[in-house]
Amino acid sequence: MKLRPFELALVVIFIVLAIGSLLILANYSPSSGGDDEGVVVHGSVQIWGTLPQEAVNTVISELSDQNEQYRNVTYKYYNEQTFDTELLNALADGRGPDAILVSHERLVDMKRRIQPLSYESFPLRDVRNLYVDGAEIFALNDGIYAYPIAVDPLMMYWNRDILGTQGFLQAPQSWESLVNSVFPKVIERGFDRSIQRSVVAMGEYGNVRNSYGIISALLVQGGSLGVTQDEKGRFVVQIQNSVSGSDPLRAAADFYTRFSQPSNTLYSWNRSFGEDRQQFVAEDLALYFGYASEGNVIERINPNLNFDIAEIPQGANATVRRTYAKFYGISLLSSADNYAGALAVMGRFASASVADRIAIESDMVPVFRSSVSLGSNDNYGRVAYSSASIAMGWLNPDIEATNAIFETMTRDINENVRDVDGAASDAANRIRNEY
Repeated sequence: MKLRPFELALVVIFIVLAIGSLLILANYSPSSGGDDEGVVVHGSVQIWGTLPQEAVNTVISELSDQNEQYRNVTYKYYNEQTFDTELLNALADGRGPDAILVSHERLVDMKRRIQPLSYESFPLRDVRNLYVDGAEIFALNDGIYAYPIAVDPLMMYWNRDILGTQGFLQAPQSWESLVNSVFPKVIERGFDRSIQRSVVAMGEYGNVRNSYGIISALLVQGGSLGVTQDEKGRFVVQIQNSVSGSDPLRAAADFYTRFSQPSNTLYSWNRSFGEDRQQFVAEDLALYFGYASEGNVIERINPNLNFDIAEIPQGANATVRRTYAKFYGISLLSSADNYAGALAVMGRFASASVADRIAIESDMVPVFRSSVSLGSNDNYGRVAYSSASIAMGWLNPDIEATNAIFETMTRDINENVRDVDGAASDAANRIRNEY
């Protein structure tokens, strides 16, 4: 079909705009600081994510006061459990967002929908210089898949009254101290070994709010190589491998499930209990493993609870401290309707001044090394900041699928369907099959 001059001109214009957007994408990198108030945002930009609605909207409102173009930027919060479904349905209907603000736990699953940023525009050296170590998880073989925004490290919450009554003035700093010193004095069981007061909620999966995070923390503490990419960009599952030659997944599964086995001296938890955070709030649980962002939530639920926050225990002989964390970043979708506008907003969000505000408003920790080094005067932030520098994540294939695999692994061990070796190997193979 022959195009008329007017139609041909329109086609040429659209092609030029598309090429221009791709050139901007290939050469755009975030500011390491400063305000960048002069950034131009053309058109409306929609961002969907799993960070708190109020936190992100507060920052967008502040940006709008500085630059009225940000009034066209909207953020929509979705629960982590429903985010994937909502996004996929929206994309299928052609009404999806321009960018997403989610944790690294969804990175592999969302990878094919994200437009990566070139290392020519944002060198890996800059990523390592700017951010805490764990934020490098967004750097894959073919580019940066998100500008890091915030980190939410896994912490240990402890009941000061319960531990103090037994003579403990601080939380256990090592797993050995927890099981050999704290546990025997704090655990309360009936004559029939029924648990009257739990020390730690581990062993089961469904009623442990952060079971995935706890097992992941044990994995990274065990030196797991996690999941890497080969030269062709394919994911290689190495969660059972470590530099020392040990099997971190087996060790994690073995230690984790000891606390739910009635015959074990560490028996402290079973599936009859309610969710562990509620047990902690009700003072029926001495220690709770939760993310840094949960501190203020726990305080609001029970203002009278005398609790504190501490770094998750380490191995007594560990030479490198580690914990698990969720790393949040903002990514450009390849289906974005407004490439240029979304990139401008992403760059602004990724600047230290704005990213720090989003992190703090979300009760999380900034990802910039310079910001973490300044520390925090917040009740929970002061300890959480130190944990951010030792936090790591790993590239699971799909968070819902991995959760189901870990739950099966723990159940198989608890019900003697498989021994620890068999359950860990089966879990690793099932995770491998998800890629």
